[in-house]
Parts: sequence; structure tokens; C-alpha cells
Amino acid sequence: MEASTALRRIAFLLERSQAATYRVKAFRTAAHAVAALSGDELADRVAQGSLESVRGIGPRTAEVIRESLTGATPRYLERLEEDASEPLAQGGEALLAALRGDCHTHSDWSDGGSPIEEMGRAAAELGHEWSVLTDHSPRLTVAHGLSPERLRRQLDVVAELNEKWAPFRLLTGIECDILADGSLDQEPELLERLDVVVVSVHSKLRMGAAAMTKRLLAAVRDPHADVLGHCTGRLVGGRTRPESEFDAAEVFAACEEAGTAVEINCRPERLDPPRPLLRRAVAAGVLFSIDTDAHAPGQLDWQIYGCARAEECGVPAERVITSWTADRLLEWTREKAAAG
Repeated sequence: MEASTALRRIAFLLERSQAATYRVKAFRTAAHAVAALSGDELADRVAQGSLESVRGIGPRTAEVIRESLTGATPRYLERLEEDASEPLAQGGEALLAALRGDCHTHSDWSDGGSPIEEMGRAAAELGHEWSVLTDHSPRLTVAHGLSPERLRRQLDVVAELNEKWAPFRLLTGIECDILADGSLDQEPELLERLDVVVVSVHSKLRMGAAAMTKRLLAAVRDPHADVLGHCTGRLVGGRTRPESEFDAAEVFAACEEAGTAVEINCRPERLDPPRPLLRRAVAAGVLFSIDTDAHAPGQLDWQIYGCARAEECGVPAERVITSWTADRLLEWTREKAAAG
């Protein structure tokens, strides 16, 4: 195993297990530092004991590099792989096997921690056929949301990457803020150009139930909206936040009528919607999107959390859009936009 590959794999497994960001960053930084060295230079530094003098390489990462160069799997990586052999959640395996992609991921263009190329490469390595890049929209300044100009530049970057990634496809998208009046936080012309639009509430989460219902109804009925993201906005791990209040029956009925999918958000601190609401959405006949909301490559492996909850709550696999091919997904989003 190449040293850079081992370091990247360690970072992935640390992210998957929700390790501290600084630990992940150390291995990703070292992977980039190693990749910048020629094979001869790397071997020379190992022989001279000067690996740690390379910017970005510390004692722990140097140990991994040295062990990789002997042809052995680094011991630290072996321990992480052993830990990763235990499932993250119980149940949902059959549904997970049916998934082909992920409609909600972030890069370092907004509040993600890794470049677009790294996120796409990790999705392909996991066996995804496609993934959607959905960085934040401009009003969410705390997450470095994309202005129209930056989003246009990102579309060009994605197009260039897709030229070399076939058959894997990185689809264009956005996590678009639902503003207080229910309108969407991006130019309509740009939303029309995107493959998938996830719409989510990130502000004024404690507004009254009647106002929040009206807000969500306007958003899910917008012809550009494809997926309603983390519908209650709750946080259940670490820094907690209660669910937003709204008329779920009315909102899910509108989703079913408009053809807007309800996201089953897989982030461990979200697991949104809660089980009672998820069962109500199933009864309402809506489509679903099982999404990681990943902000780092290792988090792309979190779909099992959503699959387990979906299975528990009776979500039919045929109503999960992340089990569709990219062509079917794009046909669906185009038909939705045309119908609107």
C-alpha cells in the first residue's frame, strides 16, 4: 500500500468513526505532503530519519509512512480497519445495498473539510455510481455559502472532473436555504441549471408552527425544489436543538403532490426526521432521499444510519430516489421542473 493511500484511508476511517477533526486533519495533511515527494526523495528521507522535517508530517504519520514503505499494512491502519468491521448500525443492509448515490454532500467550497475532487473520489471508492455536490447557498454566510458567481465557477469545475471520472458521475446541486417567507436563496436561472436542489431551513428554526408550515409549503411546492432536507432541524448529539414545529400532515401531503422527496438525513447528530414523523411521511406516500449530508469523505459511509431507520419505519425501497440510476434521477428532476 502506498503511503499516501494508507494515510488517506486512516483519515477516512477516523472521519467515519467521528474522531476529532484535528486528528483527521493530521493524516490528510501528511497524505498531501507525501504525494508531493518523489519516490526516491521519500525513501531517502526514511533512510536518513528526516521524515518529520517535512512540513505536515509528524511522529505518528511518519510511523505510518515508514511501515507502508516496508510493504506491510501500517499497524494503526490495521487497528482502525478492525474497528470498522463492526457495523455502525443494526439493520438496513438490504436497503443500503440497493443505494446508488447520495443527494446531499458538501465540499470545502462551503463548510465541508475536503476538496470537491476528494469527496468525489471517496464516493466512487465506496461504490457509488453518482453523488450530488450540494454546497450551501449565499445567505448562509457562517457556512461560506456560494454566491451566484462562485456557484457558476463550481459548475465548471464539476464538468471538468466528470470528463475524467466516467462512469462515476458527480451531479451538480445546492443545499438551498429556505428563507423566512418560503422562497429559495439562489437565482432561479441557476437553480434551473442544477441537477438536484435540496432545500433546507437553517435560520429562525423556532418560528411558530403556523408560520413554519407556510414556509415549508412554499418551499416544497417550488418547481426547483427536489428534496426537503433535514425537515425538523433538530440536533440530538452534543449541542442539542429541539425540532421545529409545523403541520407534518400538511407538509408531507404537499411533498407527495409536488413530487418533492423527504430527506432521511443520516448524520448521527441529526437522524432527521424522527421516527414518528418518518412513519407519517411513509403513510403520506412521499418519495425519500437517504443522504449523508457529508462534510468529509469518511462521512459518506454514514448512509447505513438512514437505511436502518428507513427499514425500521417501513420505507419502501422503490420510493427511495438514492436507489435510482443517475439517468432516472435526472429525468425525474427535469420532469418536476417542467411540470412546475
